[in-house]
Amino acid sequence: MVISPAPNNVASVILANAKEVYHNLSVPVLYEHAVRRNEGKLLEGGTFAVYSGERTGRSPKDKFVVRTPEISEHVWWGNHNQPLSVDTFERLRAKAIQYLKDREIYLQDCVVAQDPDHQRTVRVITEQAYHSLFARTMFIPSSPKPAASEPDITIIHCPFLQFEGEADGIRSDAVVALNMTEGVILIAGSAYAGEVKKSVFTAMNYYLPLDGVLSLHSSANVDPKTGKSALFFGLSGTGKTTLSTDPERLLIGDDEHAWTETGIFNIEGGCYAKTIRLSKDAEPDIFEQTTEFGTILENVIFDEDTREADLDNDSVTENTRGSYPLVSLRNVFDGQVAPHPAHVILLTADAYGVLPPIARLTPEQALYHFLSGYTCKLAGTEVGVTDPETTFSPCYGAPFMALNPTVYADLLEQRLRMTGAQTWLINTGWTGGRHGVGKRISIQETRKMVRAVLNDSLGAVTFRTDPVMGFDVPVTAPGVDEKLLNPRDCWADKDEYDRTYAAIAEKFRANFAQFRNLVKPEVAQAGP
Repeated sequence: MVISPAPNNVASVILANAKEVYHNLSVPVLYEHAVRRNEGKLLEGGTFAVYSGERTGRSPKDKFVVRTPEISEHVWWGNHNQPLSVDTFERLRAKAIQYLKDREIYLQDCVVAQDPDHQRTVRVITEQAYHSLFARTMFIPSSPKPAASEPDITIIHCPFLQFEGEADGIRSDAVVALNMTEGVILIAGSAYAGEVKKSVFTAMNYYLPLDGVLSLHSSANVDPKTGKSALFFGLSGTGKTTLSTDPERLLIGDDEHAWTETGIFNIEGGCYAKTIRLSKDAEPDIFEQTTEFGTILENVIFDEDTREADLDNDSVTENTRGSYPLVSLRNVFDGQVAPHPAHVILLTADAYGVLPPIARLTPEQALYHFLSGYTCKLAGTEVGVTDPETTFSPCYGAPFMALNPTVYADLLEQRLRMTGAQTWLINTGWTGGRHGVGKRISIQETRKMVRAVLNDSLGAVTFRTDPVMGFDVPVTAPGVDEKLLNPRDCWADKDEYDRTYAAIAEKFRANFAQFRNLVKPEVAQAGP
């Protein structure tokens, strides 16, 4: 059985009252419209550069889920899914529809989920060509639906409509409101394109697990020689996109996937990579995309005269982004469903410099760390984050998880047991000291460790048991400095390392208290 929202006719109402509706325009025509309307600038090579205004990251405090009787028992209510009454949503939607009346609007009909058995139709209605181009890039373009047919999910996107905060029953002038029952998403007051992408992901994280499909905040790739795939979990800034976009492997997708009983598939059709300080040597494929026609550069500074992008400039935000179609990359998996993963990698960016750069996990430890989702949130991804912040984000994507994290953990356990996939924890954060004292582990060193995992090169090496976390850490790895593998050796003050690690372990224990009675004893005891 496929869980889908009830049909809605909101799109028909908006289209009937619009001044002009631009249906499913192609990429070149959307470029032309966006340039003509001065929504951005064409740069060297045909890249389209845009600025999203005041909001250059997601606004999690402005995200709500409409609380209807049909979904109340399922949703993981709290800070990530704040309840919104049906009446309040109706008032907000009415204002949005009135706002769009007699305006030129852009419409894109798309689908999400590469697997035909789990696809859902998405219609994006927006007042800007730039966001219509983004939707066409990030989702999967589809043939227009008949006029009488309604999509599964409709996005009403009004980036320049500002609400009145408490007077409108919300927190500020912006809102991201998801009505799962009707399949309607209202986004207003923010031009940051990531809100469009992640709101659909949140909806899929509601619908798919209820059908027994594990939805994942992860990237994925596959070895073209062996056919073995791999999953990379991680929050923004931990290396999901960089590490999965590997010239030696075929990229399945960089951010959103699902795992069924037959394999894994990409939910999207495009990539949304961080571009700040991109390196041509370390990230050649992504770097090349910053000058390719069809790529949207969001909040990237550029020279007005030469029209060249400055990827090192963070004066607008650390969260500079590049959106491009998956098919524009050279090494891409061209199937719909990829084989089951042989390896599952959990990525963390530990700003305290105490976790080892690589560790092997038992299935119980994998579930413990999956539910913990430890990392340090990096600057720019969310409004107000300027320095690394310790965070525990269940499923490595709590802001997008619509159901209780244990639902996803239970499905993950089923998949791990079924396939025998090996799970690893890889730290892409700091070594030799905390942020500001030590240095970040280079992408080149991390890639060596990832390739050792994916190439099964660690099967014969010696492992040690970490005295704090209890997981296994390799003593050696091909081409990797042995000292790096033992972070304590990299600290000048060993006592300070021990105190810092003990403090992080205590944070793990305190955080996991919320799940301790919801999981098996073996999982609850798999942490520090």
